Amino acid sequence: MNKQKIAFITGITGQDGSYLTELLLKKNYIVHGLVRRNSILYNYERMEYTADFPHNKNLIMHYGDMTDSISITNILADVKPNEIYNLAAQSHVKVSFETPLYTAQTSGIGVLNLLEAVRALKLNPKIYQASTSELYSGDTKEAPQNELTPFKPKSPYGAAKLYGYEIARIYRESYGMFIANGILFNHESERRGESFVTRKITLGIRDIIRGKEQHITLGNIDAHRDWGYAPEYTEAMWRILQQDKPDDFVIATGETHSIKEFLMEACKIAGLDWKKILKVNDKYKRPNEVDYLCGDACKAKKILNWTPEIKFRELVKIMVQAELKNNGK
Repeated sequence: MNKQKIAFITGITGQDGSYLTELLLKKNYIVHGLVRRNSILYNYERMEYTADFPHNKNLIMHYGDMTDSISITNILADVKPNEIYNLAAQSHVKVSFETPLYTAQTSGIGVLNLLEAVRALKLNPKIYQASTSELYSGDTKEAPQNELTPFKPKSPYGAAKLYGYEIARIYRESYGMFIANGILFNHESERRGESFVTRKITLGIRDIIRGKEQHITLGNIDAHRDWGYAPEYTEAMWRILQQDKPDDFVIATGETHSIKEFLMEACKIAGLDWKKILKVNDKYKRPNEVDYLCGDACKAKKILNWTPEIKFRELVKIMVQAELKNNGK
């Protein structure tokens, strides 16, 4: 009988972490998660989707922080995982302009802390590093973007993630470690954080229908993004670590739509007139914007046999319907 695989997930209480946890538990993994102590009360709600949480014997939580190398080292020494999924980050682009140092420490130096802990402990896990389409400049001349498209981030978040991407590559090449970068384009779900634009739109629609609000206030509605469904993207993460050799992969749908289109489609589903509920406020605009992202996931399709099934309109429908069924506040 094969021994149970052990996975360690940083950022386990986030959108991707919760879906990945469900996936791995279904595959009979023992899952260890890293939780920041000050995030527990706010974020544990996503873990409630996981069967038998918090009583599942195959799901173990650890307190620690990506900026605290000692806590990371101590946890890894105890867990000795077969697979590591580094999903932890300050991942909100607009917030990264307001907290650039913290973003650099968590999304950049945190990656180094993790990799150096693995190396110092002489462990040999397969490591997945969560990268992002925010590495790209968004120049339409370089679209669709693939693994060979030059990087030119436009935010502190993108810059921090670029450091994480490159330090992962350097450790892979220098020390022979199995480290793979997943360059994931935007992926959404009903579990998306409320400060992200897609969830802000669906929450706004819910509140308007309930009579709590009259408008949805947004910033740049002309930015184009390649939006996919988060559970499918976490499946791609797992497939990346099942390969014999580490490599980097773009994960995307190959379609791009503007924030305005997302709002229009969501309002259509909800039976609202988007023109009557939209307000634009410059305070929600970023100091520097990536205007156009569209991913080319041909490599993932060929090597990982991964193809997204949920495309734009179905994604919007899933999110809007989930919000309208939500009996929360």
